[in-house]
Amino acid sequence: MAAATTTVSNKRVILKRYVTGALSEDDMEVVMAEATLDVPIGSKAVVVKNLYVSCDPYMRNRMTHHEVPSYVPDFVPGEVLANFGVSKVISSGHPDFKAGDLVWGITGWEEYTVINNPESLFHINHPELPLTYYTGVLGMPGLTAYVGFFEVSKPKKGEYVFVSAASGAVGQIVGQLAKITGCYVVGSAGSDEKVNLLKTKFGFDDAFNYKEEPNLEGALRRFFPKGIDIYFENVGGKTLDAVLPNMRLGGRIAACGMISQYNLEQPERVGNLFYIVTKHLRMEGFLVFNYYDMYYRFEKEMAEYLKERKVTYVEDIVEGIDSAPSALLKLFTGHNVGKQLVTIAHE
Repeated sequence: MAAATTTVSNKRVILKRYVTGALSEDDMEVVMAEATLDVPIGSKAVVVKNLYVSCDPYMRNRMTHHEVPSYVPDFVPGEVLANFGVSKVISSGHPDFKAGDLVWGITGWEEYTVINNPESLFHINHPELPLTYYTGVLGMPGLTAYVGFFEVSKPKKGEYVFVSAASGAVGQIVGQLAKITGCYVVGSAGSDEKVNLLKTKFGFDDAFNYKEEPNLEGALRRFFPKGIDIYFENVGGKTLDAVLPNMRLGGRIAACGMISQYNLEQPERVGNLFYIVTKHLRMEGFLVFNYYDMYYRFEKEMAEYLKERKVTYVEDIVEGIDSAPSALLKLFTGHNVGKQLVTIAHE
């Protein structure tokens, strides 16, 4: 006789339909389902209890149907959303994971998830630090900042660095890494509160509210009279257009994201691209997934920065899976301050 399986109720967030234009809460729905907590005999899957899930801008791209496949698969209407999260292993058929292990990686936006490829999960080696950090500074956004700045931008001491969306999950880390390296760094953000954070908490040399600058290109000339060596690109569109004339010869642009474009049906055109030629610029896009082999080296280094208070981190935490759709929307309205995440359960 087959062993009895344990089932529990499992609240989850699904995509109701493909999205065109601006994302709304009504494009998502919180539904109740069932989850099985036992791994079938012979399976190498793990079942996890999700503690925290991350809200990240790239999720919006997955909510649109692409005729030509994007770099990550589209979500499927009616199925659970997925993203990075922090979880506790409930049961395991994989030799590298046991019940009680704390892990982070791609999981469902739900209370319990069966992960069939647990090789994609990372063990959490510093549980003495806040577990929420593994959705941010010690997780995907932190690694994104680290490889985008050091591996793509290749900074040198004394260089001039501009970071857009600088108070966000990635930008706040980039600015602090720039300071550790000995660079001069300026960030842009969308409110005076965020600008104050950049200057007083994260140690940026200067910062400005882009919404109060009628001439962004002129504002950048004011903040960078000698030009910009490194632009860490999180916004795109008009911001990128304003940056290009302000780059120095041989400057580098690390294209991490372009959040200003994600809700547009027609992307904005960039008119200043010829400066890439005349200023000998290198603009390079990158995906953090290609640098996962560096993760444990990064985790060790970043954990030390946090313990030594060389890096600090601000989070915007929303309680409860029912609040996850509204939390995701905050990324696109500028209402989040710091890394946006959702608490699903406490240990």
